[in-house]
Amino acid sequence: MALTEVSSNKSFGGFQKVFEHTSMQLGCKMKFGIYLPPKAEQQKCPILYWLSGLTCTEQNFVTKAGAQKLASEFGIIVVAPDTSPRGCAVPGEDENWDLGTGAGFYVDATQEPWSKHYRMYSYITAELPTVLQKSFPVLPDKQSIMGHSMGGHGALVCCLRNPGLYKSVSAFAPICNPVQCPWGHKAFQNYLGADQDAWKLYDATCLVLSYEGPPLDILVDQGSADSFLTAGQLLPENFTNACSKKQLPVVLRMQEGYDHSYFFIASFIEDHIKHHAKFLLA
Repeated sequence: MALTEVSSNKSFGGFQKVFEHTSMQLGCKMKFGIYLPPKAEQQKCPILYWLSGLTCTEQNFVTKAGAQKLASEFGIIVVAPDTSPRGCAVPGEDENWDLGTGAGFYVDATQEPWSKHYRMYSYITAELPTVLQKSFPVLPDKQSIMGHSMGGHGALVCCLRNPGLYKSVSAFAPICNPVQCPWGHKAFQNYLGADQDAWKLYDATCLVLSYEGPPLDILVDQGSADSFLTAGQLLPENFTNACSKKQLPVVLRMQEGYDHSYFFIASFIEDHIKHHAKFLLA
């Protein structure tokens, strides 16, 4: 559980830091970014997780999203973990940009050679929160989650599979129905095997139909000029249709002209932090 501080930069009165630790779930060293607002120097604060997308590390959100100003104003700790284990010498993990390194898909792999190290679901929902609670002034009963693309998929899945664990959830251009898209087929076949019932445990559109937890107000932003939307990788309409059947409130905002990049995320991150603040500060 020992943490090593990798970097620290003062930002909007607080500190944007990066730490490294040895993960028992993943069997390797992992890094995460954490923004500690000024309020964290005097008291415990709510925590908001950000899950990044394919090819990303903890640095993408830390340096490009521009979340620190709002996190400082609201007194929210923001944590951005890496997207996969690294340096584990898993055969094939560096051969494809959408499988292996940088592409953990927030699942617990059950298939060799992935199953020993690729356990991002348990890392995000169990191990990392325990590490944070032991080392930082976080309120464990006040946490929310958001993410982008593969990380938007991860945020929705983590929330829907753990009713009550997160106060709120939001996503930018999430992979909403991976059992129906090429990215999901590739990742799930490799990580989870041929049994598609196992795939459905990591599919937000499937999970929402059986959700029985506390009420959720879900916010999703999607750029209309996103090439992955037109390629059939994201399928937000499948998710919103499932939410409608379940009568679970969801707001899908189609943002005209925006693509899949962090320019899109930076344009609307304020709305998302305000969305979470309503629930974290209540």
